[in-house]
Amino acid sequence: MSNRISEEVIENVRKSIDITDVVSEYVQLKKQGRNYFGLCPFHGEQTPSFSVTEEKQIFHCFGCGKGGNVISFLMEMENLTFLDAIKNLADRSGIQLPNLKNEDEPTMTEDNQNILAAHTWLSKLYHHLLKYTKDGKEGLQYLIDRGITEESINTFQLGYAPITAGFTADFLQKKGFHQQFLIKSGLLTLHDDHTVVDRFRGRVIFPIRNHLGKPVAFGGRSISSRGPKYLNSSESDLFHKSKLLYNFDLAKRHIRKKGEVIIFEGYMDVIAAYQAGTKNVIATLGTSLSGFQAKLLKRYVNTVIICYDADHAGVEASYQAARLLREAGCEVKVANLKDDMDPDSFILKYGADAFEDEVIRASDTFIKFYMQYVKKDFNLSIEGERIQYIENVLKEFAMIESSIEREYYIKELSEEFNLSVETLNNELRKYNKVLRHKDKRDKNRYTNKTKTDVVQPNLLPAFHNAERLLLASMLQDISIVDKVQTQLGASFNIEAHKIIVTHLYAFYEEYENADIGLFMNKITDDKLKQLVAELAMIPLDETISENVINDCIHIIKTEYEDSASIGQLKKQQKQAEQQNDPIKAAKIAMEIIEKEKLLKQLK
Repeated sequence: MSNRISEEVIENVRKSIDITDVVSEYVQLKKQGRNYFGLCPFHGEQTPSFSVTEEKQIFHCFGCGKGGNVISFLMEMENLTFLDAIKNLADRSGIQLPNLKNEDEPTMTEDNQNILAAHTWLSKLYHHLLKYTKDGKEGLQYLIDRGITEESINTFQLGYAPITAGFTADFLQKKGFHQQFLIKSGLLTLHDDHTVVDRFRGRVIFPIRNHLGKPVAFGGRSISSRGPKYLNSSESDLFHKSKLLYNFDLAKRHIRKKGEVIIFEGYMDVIAAYQAGTKNVIATLGTSLSGFQAKLLKRYVNTVIICYDADHAGVEASYQAARLLREAGCEVKVANLKDDMDPDSFILKYGADAFEDEVIRASDTFIKFYMQYVKKDFNLSIEGERIQYIENVLKEFAMIESSIEREYYIKELSEEFNLSVETLNNELRKYNKVLRHKDKRDKNRYTNKTKTDVVQPNLLPAFHNAERLLLASMLQDISIVDKVQTQLGASFNIEAHKIIVTHLYAFYEEYENADIGLFMNKITDDKLKQLVAELAMIPLDETISENVINDCIHIIKTEYEDSASIGQLKKQQKQAEQQNDPIKAAKIAMEIIEKEKLLKQLK
């Protein structure tokens, strides 16, 4: 933990933030009882085992064992140092921190810091050139002709890269960036004649931000016939097309609020929709949706609406994306854009209301989309191909969990092909047995793959459970600490428990109230911090009875003394062996066996 910021400031920052608000930016949480649950962001799973408690301001995953407070959550999610996490939380809550320049170890390598800085400077330059210079006039007119407003230009920091060959290179070099570094990072291009030019020159610029809102790459749209229509930055440590989503930083809160996300193929689609008031919108970055992106979306939301172009390529991409999203556990809908239009042109032609009502709200379910999609592969005028089509569709029906939805589509299929519902249901049952079993196996691939030392409490010996219960009580109730310290001290049997209780004694000497979040800040070992979070999640009665406390102390003390007694006997046995007294050694060995047997029975 950094001690460059006072503990008082750290506590002010931590207490100014509700952990559920921060976690909700990364995980779709649902309240169950007193806690919130969601899919763990640290390991793959299909059943929520990740819990956040608002009362204690901590999180814990019962699957992989990770746990901590809001600071450790942000450090883990964003790979931040302690200080950077504090800075981030302070920015959110508007707390002014003391000047911390160059006082903490950098989170990123020097090259990555320079890449981020170069993109930040360039983003500002491109935006300025677009809005205020003659060089950017052509780019600005292009955006105006596409219906983009000044407000949207500012929101998305749209820009223009000048045609002048050395302009960007000179600008960045004056800012202290070396030319070779800029070429290596892909911002500049070295030609065969040794001239250096801006990779994006003559293009309208779309800054690509990470989910913290920092520009890490650019998309450039050609407004002439020169070069490819769209050009993205080359990939780097900070920019992976398969992991980032365009506009995700701005859309996150709207996604959570609406309970669904709309995914597009292009930047202009996102901007047009956002401008029209539909703000839960994102786009892939010139590539098809990846499995990583699908799982990322599932953490935030259940329902994903795919709104790709209505041409052949768009339909194919919609199907592939839908498969990945369903595999990740999302409910998928597919928007129905007619006349081979793209979302941007539809909004421009028909307006925001028509887009919302006729495209988004009128989206097809995945099954309806699938039934239309798969028809193209069959000639339904031929009897054999009709049967194959029906069999294909029934296989998909078998994966529908809702019996109402399944019956609805069975009736639709029955009417379309003049087959009885009973016949189709009989056939469906065959696929149910095979496909449901396969689906169960597939889902297991997404359950916890992280090895963990967490042992289920009901499988633990009595003394272990007693130590866990006692520590859980001490974390939440300072009134029992003196009694435990007097009667047990650090004589716990589990090594990790000894360390935690020692920390607790020191903590309560300094602080007068139980505060799990603050206590976690005092622990630097990640495994211990996770164990504390796990212990803090143990459900307790409002007040734990004195009898229960006494029983726990007695069990722990007995185990400790018995273990010490057996340890002493083992030393005596070793001494007898060294003194060449086999009869004495054998007697001691029998005594050890009897004690261990008795202990085993008691446990």
